[in-house]
Amino acid sequence: MLLLAVIASAVAILGLSGPNDSSGAGPNSLPDNAESAQVQRLLPQFPGGDTATVVLIVTRVDGAALTPADRDRAQDAVARLQEGAAGTPVIASPDGSAVLGRVPIPSDLNGFALTDKISQLRTAAKSGEPTDLRFQVTGGPAFGADIADSFSGADTLLLGVTAAVVMVLLIGTYRSPLLWLIPLTVVAAADRVAAAVGSMLAHMTGLTFDGSTAGITSVLVFGAGTNYALLLVSRYRDELHRSVHHRDALRTAVRRAGPAILSSNLTVVLALLTLLLAALPNTRALGAFGAAALLNTVIFVLTALPPALAMSGRKVFWPFTPRTDGRDAAQTGAWHTVADHVTRRPALVATVALVALVGCASTLPFANVGLAQADQFRVRAESVGGLHTLAQHFPSGASDPAIVLARAETAQQVQTVLDRTPGVVRATPAGTSSAGLARWSVVLDAPPASQQAFDTITRIRGATASVPNSEALVGGSDAVALDTRNAARHDQYLIIPLILAVVLIVLLTLLRAFPAAIVLVGVTALSAVAALGIGSLISAHVFGFPALDTNVPLFAFLFLTALGVDYTIFLVTRAREETPHHGVIQGMVRAVASTGAVITSAGIVLAAVFAVLGVLPLITLTQLGIVVGVGILLDTFVVRTVVIPAVFALAGPRIWWPNRWACTGSDNAESPIPAGLGKDHPSPSRHDQLPPSPAAGATTLRAAKAGNHVRRATGAWRVR
Repeated sequence: MLLLAVIASAVAILGLSGPNDSSGAGPNSLPDNAESAQVQRLLPQFPGGDTATVVLIVTRVDGAALTPADRDRAQDAVARLQEGAAGTPVIASPDGSAVLGRVPIPSDLNGFALTDKISQLRTAAKSGEPTDLRFQVTGGPAFGADIADSFSGADTLLLGVTAAVVMVLLIGTYRSPLLWLIPLTVVAAADRVAAAVGSMLAHMTGLTFDGSTAGITSVLVFGAGTNYALLLVSRYRDELHRSVHHRDALRTAVRRAGPAILSSNLTVVLALLTLLLAALPNTRALGAFGAAALLNTVIFVLTALPPALAMSGRKVFWPFTPRTDGRDAAQTGAWHTVADHVTRRPALVATVALVALVGCASTLPFANVGLAQADQFRVRAESVGGLHTLAQHFPSGASDPAIVLARAETAQQVQTVLDRTPGVVRATPAGTSSAGLARWSVVLDAPPASQQAFDTITRIRGATASVPNSEALVGGSDAVALDTRNAARHDQYLIIPLILAVVLIVLLTLLRAFPAAIVLVGVTALSAVAALGIGSLISAHVFGFPALDTNVPLFAFLFLTALGVDYTIFLVTRAREETPHHGVIQGMVRAVASTGAVITSAGIVLAAVFAVLGVLPLITLTQLGIVVGVGILLDTFVVRTVVIPAVFALAGPRIWWPNRWACTGSDNAESPIPAGLGKDHPSPSRHDQLPPSPAAGATTLRAAKAGNHVRRATGAWRVR
């Protein structure tokens, strides 16, 4: 009945949401209150202010100077782009090897409409022309169209590749031809419903559910949902070794794993909700849609997956069907061996691992952050090629001048300061609005979205602000890029501390142990910064990317901290469960042995799913996949299996203060062992772990009392 209710609810949501058109737009990353955003809102008041300019650059394929006939053909191409109008005269470059033509298009085009318009212009420019001329359509609108086009079909591509990756990894994890189908089907259904919920949320809130947000959200759903399923199925398989009836084992597994899954989900959701305080609109959108998607995912996993497993029975694990043999996975296996070796020399292991993480993190301050407009694509786009051609033959800012607005009565003073500002090639008056504002088109002597351009924009803002009563505003593409970068830095300084505070509060609530929560947050944050350092090196020296995008540090830190702490919660909640019966050190060893396989599988799946972002041609998403993938693998193989066990072994029972089983004396005792057994005494066999027979009850009680006397005499900790 529960499964049918989930299916019915999913169908209803999909039916109510309507079509999902999220992939038709590029990311909206301009803050609403930015100076450049104010310019965009005021431009329609000017004659021609409701248009944007597309640039056609024409050169010879052989690189030679253009002939008069070539210039005539270029002028004809501009006329075709303006649908038969004479068009503005083309401008020849100083070296005579290129001409530039400008074509106005409606400024309100975006998404697929903009992509279709630019495609139409490119086709018209090359129509019937000989192959000895190269026609390139570039400029701000063309660049926006190429960005939007990069997300065309992104949902289908990401869904297909991600599902294939998860399928292969689940088959390798479960080694069953049947079992992988159940979690993959549940997570895939959760992803489709999450997309529908995102569309509904976009219509209700006005937030933009663009292609970038859709792609990252889909990756989050598949990665986190698969992790939740792996944890639940792993605990279910363990319980099948102890229970004759598979439904009893499943109920126990849900009861034991459910709190960890909910806590992990709540951590990521709360961390995502901190993004609602960001200045960048696309960051706020990711926070809202990502949080809604993950809430939807955990509901699916905890309500649809258990009924599906219950219906399938024990044989769904075939050919490795668990038997009711009382096997205790916490006492055997490779991860038990690793944890045992780590806890024998915790100081050495912790020192080496932490020094390595600090070394990796120390490379981050030297990373170059901030991609120029021409460096956004991993593959060559025509708009980017056109920008490079323009830079070779014209002043760097000629294709997309900056825009300055000021009160018309101060126009003469503003013109004077613009002419005197270093980095300004020319400032041309471009009309007056009905509201009494004057406009200038300002060509900069700097490549688009470069640091030189940003410095010039800053100087223009400072110079025009010095004109009394000018109320000057500076906009244009370079100003937009500068305002976006500054807002991204503001968001990092605001959001990152909030993310750490959220994680700390969740861990304190879950563990009720101050030292443990503080240590775990610190280690997780260090691991995230180390991953950013490694990722920046890989991005620059392996893939050859010129810089990290401004959004990558914040998004990567968010995902690495919130998703990385998932594994911490899986591990430490199991250690907390084992500690009262086996002591801090042996409790952690047993926790690593029990969860090592599932954390490893989950980490590999999550890293692989984020790597799927690399199938899209945007460098930003590729870099995000690199950094998060590296960080998840660090969490999986270094932090959870080496650093945390070593730190817990060093701290001893004090790590759980003020829990009721905190140390009351010496912390050398690792488990409540009977008198006469030393620290290195071999662990009891699995038969010793099974419940004792009634006949052995009195003997067991006497042994337990004797053990209690020994522990009190030696000052060892005890459960109160």
